[in-house]
Amino acid sequence: MAKGDVVLIRFPFTDLSGSKLRPSIILAETALDLRVCFITSQLQWQETNDVELIPSVENGLKIPSLIRINKIATLDRKLAVGLLGRLNQNVLTELNVKLKLLLDL
Repeated sequence: MAKGDVVLIRFPFTDLSGSKLRPSIILAETALDLRVCFITSQLQWQETNDVELIPSVENGLKIPSLIRINKIATLDRKLAVGLLGRLNQNVLTELNVKLKLLLDL
C-alpha cells in the first residue's frame, strides 16, 4: 500500500462510539500503521478542503464521493481489508495542496 491508494478500512467515529468499514485514502504508512482520510458519499457534508471524487475504474469507487481531508486517523494496518484502487495524479496533487492548507504548511 502507498500514498494515494484507496482502501477499505474500519474507520472510527469521532466520538469513538464505534466504527464503520469505509473507503479511505492512504496519506502515509509505517510498518505497523496507516494514516488515512475517510471517503464519504454524503456530498452535502462538503467543506472547503474536501476533494471531490468521480467514480472510475482506477479509483474503484462506484458513486461520486468526497475525501474528507479534516477526518484523518492513524490506524493499525491490520484494519485494512482490501485495496479498491488508486487516485490519479491530478487528484493526488489536489489532495496534497489541500492538506498543506489544512495543516497550515
